[in-house]
Amino acid sequence: MLAQAFTGPSNPIRTGFARAWFSLSKAADCVLARKKIRAGHIRGICAGLGGVGSSSARRSVKLFFSRGFPNALVHVTTDLEIALEAAFGPSEGIVLLAGTGSAAFGRDANGRTHRAGGRGPWFSDEGSAFDMGRHAIAAALRAEEGRGPGTELTKRILKWHQAQDWDSLLDQAAKLPDEVFPKTFPLVAKLADAGDAVSCGILTEAGASLAQLAGSVVRGLGWRDREVPVAKVGGVHGRSKLLDAAIETELKKVTPQARLLPAKVSPAEAAVQMAIRLSRAQGNVA
Repeated sequence: MLAQAFTGPSNPIRTGFARAWFSLSKAADCVLARKKIRAGHIRGICAGLGGVGSSSARRSVKLFFSRGFPNALVHVTTDLEIALEAAFGPSEGIVLLAGTGSAAFGRDANGRTHRAGGRGPWFSDEGSAFDMGRHAIAAALRAEEGRGPGTELTKRILKWHQAQDWDSLLDQAAKLPDEVFPKTFPLVAKLADAGDAVSCGILTEAGASLAQLAGSVVRGLGWRDREVPVAKVGGVHGRSKLLDAAIETELKKVTPQARLLPAKVSPAEAAVQMAIRLSRAQGNVA
């Protein structure tokens, strides 16, 4: 590992291609500058991104990198693919991805794959940071209006987002939902672990939703009656003891022989490994 950098969101469908390009360019420029490497020196790139499920989106991302790195073999794939690579390499298994979005993705020993979720916040992404944040803000607003049970969320949420009042927070959410809703999740996790009933309910429901995603992949791969290796990947995992326990409990209900495993490396490192492997296969790396 020579260098790494962290930048903003890069899902072109959710943020727009212009913002995705900015984030990707900034990340690449940072790592090149730190080691004084020129773009022409790069021989392989693997971009594992959310929002590139369609062939047109993948072509656009590939064209972007090909222009900036003329000597590189560019491979564009989904964040699910690199998460699976991070957890299992070329072997079989299922990844339960939970970050801004959520999905489950699995592959068997014959290379057959199955996926569930990850279709965006309008139709999918149950149990994600976005989903939990949205539920939390809605619950806090209902409590504020006397339409729902009391919760510490109502007292804390405006300050958490540095909003003067509810109108200000709702304006933020309307303009930048991918920043407001996921950012709310750490507060929900904190309050849930402190015993706030509404926050506990949000996390418990999220745990069940995430387990159902994995269960769908188990059924799709025909793994009901065998041991199932499942790796948890993404920023939602490990942030709340209650949520982690809920996921494990619900997962045992839908697939009793599930065996939870940590990812071997980060998805970003897995993408680098894929880039090296693919480039060597094409004779583009010594």
